[in-house]
Formats: sequence, C-alpha cells, structure tokens
Amino acid sequence: MRHLMEGEALNLIMVWTTAAATVCYCRTIGNFIPKGGSSRFAAIFPAIVILLLLPLRVTSVHLGGPTAFILCWLTTFKLLLFSFGKGPLHHLLPLRQFVPLSLFPIKLQNYPPEIQRPSLNYAFPTAIVVLATLIPLYTAKQSLHPKFVLFLYSLHMYIGLEFIFFVFSFFTRKFLGVQLEPQFDQPYLSTSLQDFWGRRWNIVVHKVLQPTVYQPVVTAATRLLGTRWAPLPAILATFAVSAAMHELVFYYIKRERRGAWEPWEPSWDAICFFMLHGTCLAFEVAVKKWLRARGSKWRLPGVVSWILTVAFVYETALRLFFPALARCRVYEKAMGELNAVVEFGKEVYGVLRFACFHVTRNVE
Repeated sequence: MRHLMEGEALNLIMVWTTAAATVCYCRTIGNFIPKGGSSRFAAIFPAIVILLLLPLRVTSVHLGGPTAFILCWLTTFKLLLFSFGKGPLHHLLPLRQFVPLSLFPIKLQNYPPEIQRPSLNYAFPTAIVVLATLIPLYTAKQSLHPKFVLFLYSLHMYIGLEFIFFVFSFFTRKFLGVQLEPQFDQPYLSTSLQDFWGRRWNIVVHKVLQPTVYQPVVTAATRLLGTRWAPLPAILATFAVSAAMHELVFYYIKRERRGAWEPWEPSWDAICFFMLHGTCLAFEVAVKKWLRARGSKWRLPGVVSWILTVAFVYETALRLFFPALARCRVYEKAMGELNAVVEFGKEVYGVLRFACFHVTRNVE
C-alpha cells in the first residue's frame, strides 16, 4: 500500500506540473493570436484535450476527485472563455498570476500580513467532531437504515469538502497572498432553490457556468422569448451542462485502473437530480416573474420556505444524487484510502520512534 501511495503522489505531481505547463502554453497563444476568433480556440483546443486526459493518471478519491473537478471543469471552462476573449484570464497577466488563476478557484487580491489566514468559526470544528463521532458507524452500516447511511455519506462529503477548501485556502493565503473563492455559504440556510444554487452551493461552479452557458443561452433565447422569459431555457441548459460535467467527474472517480479508459455507465439518477432541480428552479423563477408582473408582493414566510427548500434538496439528494456516488464505490474507496494513510502514519511513527530510541541510547 505504501508503494501505491508513493506512486499516486508522483503521478499527482506529474499531472499538476503538466497542467501548469499547459496553461503556460495557452498564455503564450494569447500573446500571438488575437481574441475573439476561431484561430485562438483551435490553438487552445489541444490544451483542453490534455487537461481532460490528465486525471486518468490519478485513481484515488481524495486526490483524483478534486483534480478532475478543477482541471476538467473549472480550468477547461476558463480556457474556453479565454479563447474568445472573455472570463478572468488575460494574456497580459503576469505568468505568476495567470497560472494559479487558471488552475485554482482564487481571486487576484493581495492581503496584509494580519489577515493571512482564513477565519474559522465554531460551527466548523463542531461539525468535524460530529463527523469523527459518526464515522465509526461505517463499520456497522450493514445493520443501519439505508437512508441513515446515505446521511452519513452526505455529511462526510460536505464536511470533507469544507475541510479541503479550508486547508487549501490557508496555504494559498500564506504562500501566494491570494484569496480562495468560497465554495459554500451556509447552504443549510437556503430559503429557495434560487438562493441555494445561485448564492450558497458550489459558488465557484456557478460563477463558471454563468458566463459559459447561462449568459450565451439567455442572449440567444431573448430573440425568441423576450427578456422576461429568456432565463428559463438558460437555467435548463445550465443544469444540463452541470449534469454532464458531474457525470464526467463520476467517471474519473470510479475508475480502478490508472491511465486506462473504462466503459462509461451513466448515472441516470444523478442526471435526473440535476434536471429535476433545473426544472423546479425555472418554475420558481417563472412564478416570481409572474407575481412581479401582477404587482403582487406575496411570498411564503421565511421559516416555511426554508423548511420546504432544505427538505426538497435533501430528499432528492438522498434518492437520486448520493445513490449514484454509492454505486461508484466512492465512499468505500475513500475509507480505504484513509485507512491506508493511518497505517502509513503508524509505520512512519514506528520508524521515527525506533530511530529516536537508538539515538538516545547511543548518546547515553
């Protein structure tokens, strides 16, 4: 297992080094080919293909999942915008800014030394303690209700993502002086689907999908439906693209063999999850527009809308989204990787303890 971990770490270094070289190539292309034309897109397209292939070299959940999400989704969409002269990337940016802005969800903003570390509220360590308390229940999951097991999975995923982004935010602020884009903003306080998907959940993805999918579809639909109803097909198109990209990330996560293509089996329930939410969100927006057009100020009480939103999101996730991840054996692989890390840590501790014992004995 130690050799597998070492091989995975070396592959991870190779993947991210190649990705950095790839975006450097894209910046060079931007210096020679003007924006807005098909020539720049044609020159950048091979780089996008390379970024889509790189995650095949990593098979672990904790390393491969975030790598696939960032390179195949965030970075490729940023490069698509860059090829048409849009988005946050610009060829006049210094290389030290262009590369991290391409590869990571960050803001180009420097911070004084007194705020070089992200704040950590009390809710986060409390959630970590709760998760640490519940994790031993994984060993007895055969005797637990299936929905409670899925609840453990969902808690594991949310807190795990929060922890990864907290650690990454600490290092980016400490060593690069840049701010990590927030991934979540207390999604459990959402009072509508529009609030959940637009302001609180996966905020980085929302900011990427808006200029690449939503705004172009709104522009095209305005000619047919007018400005009032054009957002509705744009919402459906955005969720369709999101479903496709989640399918791609699922594919990378569930692979067992490094560097090899495996048969693709779509997670239709996960696709249904995103299309259902896209349809419901479009309906919600349509109702709000209809009420505003009639001059009505009616709205549900805040507590009622919060209960309905959280219940709908969580129930549909339990029935459609998390079963798709469970079939990919994501959680079994994740627990196996964590156990491997613990065993590796025990081996390192044993070696260090043995070395310290002999050094102390020789000194005496």
